[in-house]
Amino acid sequence: MERTETNWKEFEEKIGHTFAQPLLLRTAMTHSSYTNEKKSKGKGPECNERLEFLGDSVLQIVSSEMLFDRFSSLQEGELSRIRSRIVCEKALNKYARALDLGEYLQLGHGEELNNGRSRPSILADAFEALIAAIYLDSDLATVKKFLLPFLQKEAEEVEVGGHSEDSKSRLQEIVQQERDEHFEYVLIRESGPAHDREFEVEARLNRNVIGTGVGKTKREAEQNAAAQALGLFGET
Repeated sequence: MERTETNWKEFEEKIGHTFAQPLLLRTAMTHSSYTNEKKSKGKGPECNERLEFLGDSVLQIVSSEMLFDRFSSLQEGELSRIRSRIVCEKALNKYARALDLGEYLQLGHGEELNNGRSRPSILADAFEALIAAIYLDSDLATVKKFLLPFLQKEAEEVEVGGHSEDSKSRLQEIVQQERDEHFEYVLIRESGPAHDREFEVEARLNRNVIGTGVGKTKREAEQNAAAQALGLFGET
């Protein structure tokens, strides 16, 4: 479906960015089905797949920096796990729906009939393409202004939902699959003044260290050790 200038202006108001290069926005909202349909008639605008590729990288940079600053005590494994939650297709689909992004997509007739405007994969890809379009039209600071409210809110929900608490229980489920395995958390270091203690814990399986974690409490250190151990088992 062709979008009008009124549609584009309306969408720019929703995302809080007026494009100096309007074609970038059009391209970001153009699905390959629309491009292919137009090409069959002799003309075809560029679809959003290249922008999606770039947008994914920009999303990784912004989300990684935000989590690095926000969760200063978490180790790499747990940071990666939280990041995967806030940039996954389910989360991107959620962000796109908050903007009613589906209403501004340019889709081919077949995708229109197959409810493409509400398909999570299409919405998630278009959201990444939109990130790239804003980045190319402006700069990283502008992208952050647009993107961080979504990421920060989702990170808060992950934090409140006890995402870190998953690590110990998930690891326990794995090691308990073998009855003869001996698993334990061992405190190997405790330092700092009473009001600002730091603990380092090792997760050990049959005396082998499978994860190390640091935290302001023993529990936090154990969670971080479990998160690192999960990475060893290929759990991300």
